[in-house]
Amino acid sequence: MLLKRIILLSLIISFININTSLAYDIGNEVNEKEYPSADAVLPKQNDKADFVIEGSVEKNIDMTLDKCIELALGNNPQINAAFHDILASDSRIKQVWSNYFPQVSWQTGYTRIRQLQLSDALGKNLTFNYFILGQVTLQQMLYDFGVTQNQATIKRLDYEAYKTTLGATINDVIYQTKDAYYNLLYAFENKRVAEDTVNKFEMFYNQAKAFYEIGMNPKVDVTIAEVNLSNAKLQLIQADNAVNLAVARLNNVMGVPFIDKYNVQERLKYQPVDVTFNQSIEIARDARPELKLAELKVESANQTLKLVKKSYFPTLSIEGQLQIGGKSWTSNYGYNLGGYLNFPTVNGMLIKNEIQEARYLYDKEIANAKNTQNQIYLEIQNAYLMLEEKKNQMPVAMLGVKQAKENYELSYGRYRVGEANPTELKDAQINYQQAQLSYYNALYQYNSAKASLEKAIGKNLVPNESDIVELGK
Repeated sequence: MLLKRIILLSLIISFININTSLAYDIGNEVNEKEYPSADAVLPKQNDKADFVIEGSVEKNIDMTLDKCIELALGNNPQINAAFHDILASDSRIKQVWSNYFPQVSWQTGYTRIRQLQLSDALGKNLTFNYFILGQVTLQQMLYDFGVTQNQATIKRLDYEAYKTTLGATINDVIYQTKDAYYNLLYAFENKRVAEDTVNKFEMFYNQAKAFYEIGMNPKVDVTIAEVNLSNAKLQLIQADNAVNLAVARLNNVMGVPFIDKYNVQERLKYQPVDVTFNQSIEIARDARPELKLAELKVESANQTLKLVKKSYFPTLSIEGQLQIGGKSWTSNYGYNLGGYLNFPTVNGMLIKNEIQEARYLYDKEIANAKNTQNQIYLEIQNAYLMLEEKKNQMPVAMLGVKQAKENYELSYGRYRVGEANPTELKDAQINYQQAQLSYYNALYQYNSAKASLEKAIGKNLVPNESDIVELGK
C-alpha cells in the first residue's frame, strides 16, 4: 500500500517537472541585442592625465553623427522603455499558454467534528477527529476548442506590435538626434562667424585708432569702431551660449546629460539627395513602422472578435486527487480520477452585445489604419516639399555669401586707402556676417528637412560623397 502511494506521488511530481521544463520554450526568443547596451557605447575611461573623468565618461570626447546615434540608441530612456515593453509582452504570451499546464494544490489540516443530530438522537456524545496529512490535487485542461489559441494569437500580435513600436521609437529618436546634432553644428558655425566678426572689428578699431593718431580720421571714427566691436563681442557671447544650449539639447536626446564638451569632428555640409515623391511613398510602404503597427492592430481586433464568439465553448479537463489521513495522520489513503467537460454559464444577452462591441472595435481599427495611412502620406508630402524648398534656397544663399564677401572686400580696400568711411565698412561687414548666418541657417534647415523626410519614410537617404557642394566652389 505504501509502495502504491510512493509510485503515485512520483508520477505526479515527474509530470509537473516535464511541463515546467516545456514552459521555457513557449513564447518568443527575444534578442536583447536589438540595440546596443549603454556599456557598449559609452566612452571608455582613459588613463591619460589630460582627460578629466566624471563617472565613467570623458568630459571631452570626439563626436560624430554616427557616434551620437550610437549613444542615443544605447541610452535614450524612450528606447529602453519600449524594449522592456517587448520583454513584458513576451511574458504575457507564456501566461496565456499556462492554461495548458497542470494546476497543483496541496492541503493539510485537522478537523474535530461533533454530530449534533446523531448525538441528540442516540443520546451519545459522537465526536470524531479527522486528520489530513496531505491532499494533493492535480488539474489539467486538455482542450478548450481554440480559446487559448486565440488568446495566444492576440498576445503574439501584441508582441509584434511592441516590436514595431520599438522600431518607430528608434526612428523618432534617430531623427531627434540628427536634428539636435545639426543644430549643434549650426551653433558652432554661428560662433565661428561671431569670432571672425570680432576679429575684423578689432582690426577696424586698431586701424581707426592709428588713423586718428596720425590725424587722418576724426575721433568719431574711433568711437564708431569701439561701438561696433562691443556689439560684435556681445553677439559672440550669445553665440557661445547657443553652443552650450545645443549641447544640452543633444545630451538630452541621447540620454547622456553628463557629457560637458564635444570635439566635433564634422561641419555642416550640403549633399543633395535625388528622390522623387513617388519613390518616398514606395519606401515608406515597406519601411515605416507605423503602417505595420496599424495592420497588426486590425488583425488583433479580428482575433478578439473570434475569441468573443467562443464565449460559450466548453473546456475538457481531467483531475486527480490523492489523500492521506483519516483517524490519524497516516491511517489511510484515498484517491480519485475523473474527466470533465465544463460548460460556462451562458448569458445570451451579454455574449451577443460583447460580439457586437468586438465587431465595432474591429471596424474602428480598420478606420484607424486608413487614417494612419493618410497621416503618413501627408507627413511625407510635407517633408518632401520642405526638403525641395530648402534645396532651392541653397544656391541663393551661396550666391548671397559670395556677393556680400566681394562687397566687403571692396569696402575694406577703399577704407584702407581712406576712400570709405567707417559706416560704409560697418554696413559691408554686417551684410557679410548676415549672409554667412543666412547660409548656415539654410544649410541647417536643409539637413534637418532631409532628416525629417528620412523619418517620414522610415529609411535613411544616403547621397554620394562626390555630391557634396561646398561654399565658394
